[in-house]
Amino acid sequence: MKRLQDLRIIFMGTPEFAVASLDALIQAGANIVAVVTSPDKPAGRGMKMSQSAVKKYAVKHNLIILQPEKLRNTDFIQQLKDLKADLQIVVAFRMLPEIVWSMPPLGTINLHGSLLPQYRGAAPINWAIINGEKETGVTTFRLQHEIDTGETLLQTSMPIGPDDNAEIVHDNMMNLGAKTLVETVENLANETLKGTPQIDSGSLKKAPKIFTEDCTINWDDTIDNIYNRIRGLSPYPGAFTLLNGKIFKIFKTEKISTQPDIAIGQYKTDNKKSILFAAKDGFINLIEIQPEGKKRMLVEDYLRGHQL
Repeated sequence: MKRLQDLRIIFMGTPEFAVASLDALIQAGANIVAVVTSPDKPAGRGMKMSQSAVKKYAVKHNLIILQPEKLRNTDFIQQLKDLKADLQIVVAFRMLPEIVWSMPPLGTINLHGSLLPQYRGAAPINWAIINGEKETGVTTFRLQHEIDTGETLLQTSMPIGPDDNAEIVHDNMMNLGAKTLVETVENLANETLKGTPQIDSGSLKKAPKIFTEDCTINWDDTIDNIYNRIRGLSPYPGAFTLLNGKIFKIFKTEKISTQPDIAIGQYKTDNKKSILFAAKDGFINLIEIQPEGKKRMLVEDYLRGHQL
């Protein structure tokens, strides 16, 4: 029987969400023999080369770093083989080819931001909030051919508050996921954890990638649905509407359950503190916005310089 410290682990991830899991493993004494992350890329006005959050952490902790352009590259595959990992862990990374995920004796496990099999896909946090869920969670599971369908290992649930946006849920889930991942690896090491096949009941909710049409607000909907969509897309990529022909991203709102006295999709304002859009069964009062070509700001700040 082994301990977590006895396993040779390769960690794969890119954004800040993955850093929390990598740090939790390091703090627990895990033997991270290498980190795989995305290649550096130009970013910002000066187009300076930018490192992923995971690479910055790995550099700071003197970890071996691999940054393959293509995951089927023969040199990269050989590097993985030479590392002789017992286990690979994936958190917020690219889809792996079978030659990679099937390599270690203990396989490859992934941390997913939902209670699988619900919300399989690229944007589970966003869609759970958009759909008005009151609960979500994290799942560790074994990778297999079909995306997000492998045997589940551990699940931990968490509430979604009525006013939580995607950023709040993301941050809470990031810490919960790190803790759940460490527990998963510990149990795999001491051989006390077995996978459970996912059951497709035929009524699964999906979490596909967010596209522009998903961010467009349909005012001919209920205030609950509109409110949920806005917070589910806040702060990124951001829900938006048109105001006087210009794109307005909307990050924070409040619901007003008063029957509209103007046409659906139209707005009214006091030109001081409020812009209210009419929906099917009430108003959505804008609180925090980003006008086209400008920075994110409070509506009252916007109205100081713009009369509508």
